[in-house]
Amino acid sequence: MYDIATMKRDIEKFKIKLEKELETLEAELKSVGHKNPQNPSDWEADAKDVDSEAIEEGDVAEAISTYEANTAILKQLEAQYNDVKLAIEKITKDDYGLCEVCGKTIEHERLEAFPAARTCTEHKDQKLE
Repeated sequence: MYDIATMKRDIEKFKIKLEKELETLEAELKSVGHKNPQNPSDWEADAKDVDSEAIEEGDVAEAISTYEANTAILKQLEAQYNDVKLAIEKITKDDYGLCEVCGKTIEHERLEAFPAARTCTEHKDQKLE
């Protein structure tokens, strides 16, 4: 079982890991999209700019394809980004490492592998909002 000193050290270590991961995810998000000006917590995919003066059918198709690919990538990255942000918020509120389904402590090994985990191993496949 954890003693309090070890738990506090581990939480600080997880916070540092999470902050680095947040920076990495934000850089990856910026490579395929941008923040929505009306809702800065939302990201929107970028599309390839097409010159409307010299528009060709292939250019439009490529722009649509780029946008669709960026949207798929952005959706996955944004979910990860939001989970990491939530984990950092939980650390500041002193409720980090608790399963959102059953309230029990998330296993240390799970947090080591995935510091943004929101559930214990038993509930890892449960859908969360």
